[in-house]
Amino acid sequence: MPESDVNTGLLMVQIVVGIIGYVYMAICLQVIADKTGTDNGWLAWIPIANIYLMLVIADKPIWWLILLFIPCVNIVWIVFQILIWMAIAEERGKPSWLGILIIVPIINIAIPGILAFSD
Repeated sequence: MPESDVNTGLLMVQIVVGIIGYVYMAICLQVIADKTGTDNGWLAWIPIANIYLMLVIADKPIWWLILLFIPCVNIVWIVFQILIWMAIAEERGKPSWLGILIIVPIINIAIPGILAFSD
């Protein structure tokens, strides 16, 4: 099998996994927005607007979104993500330490689902 066929196959797998991950995150974020009574939950489906929605749910300053676009500052974006997910967990009535788990590989896939679909 030629190498280009293998590369094309791997690219297709990455695209499918990426789309599945994006849809999963959008559904989770929209459900979280609905359960917290946040308006415009449909923003979960729009890139960058979904970060705005997370900031609104977490009741964090909207200007944090600007930091994402500043080259050297966006390195610390992971800290902001932890703070945002901790606040989202609190809004859902869950312990804030769940937000810290967003930095743990594999577990970070389950955290949005736990916050969205648990009571």
